[in-house]
Amino acid sequence: MAEEQAEGYNHVADFYDAVKSDLRINVYHISLYLTLVQMRNLSGWQNPITIYRGQVMRLGRMSRRTFNKCMKDLTQFGYLKYEASTDPAEGSKVYFKKL
Repeated sequence: MAEEQAEGYNHVADFYDAVKSDLRINVYHISLYLTLVQMRNLSGWQNPITIYRGQVMRLGRMSRRTFNKCMKDLTQFGYLKYEASTDPAEGSKVYFKKL
């Protein structure tokens, strides 16, 4: 348990170190990323994780438009890799990149 907590803390600390000088990142990007980190935590720190957009939008308190824009940005900026699924029952894959 303590090892998982340390991994989670290190992951969040690495993210904040990476974004502190990245002026492209706003509060919506941070909300989405931290929501995904929490989902990764709940999955036992798997990489990739399977997500469902509706669930992420509810947990991150964001609209579909904001989710889509921020996910696209985080992928383009090199923080994540996102593989959207065409099958809503299957879920999409999110890969966390080393920061």
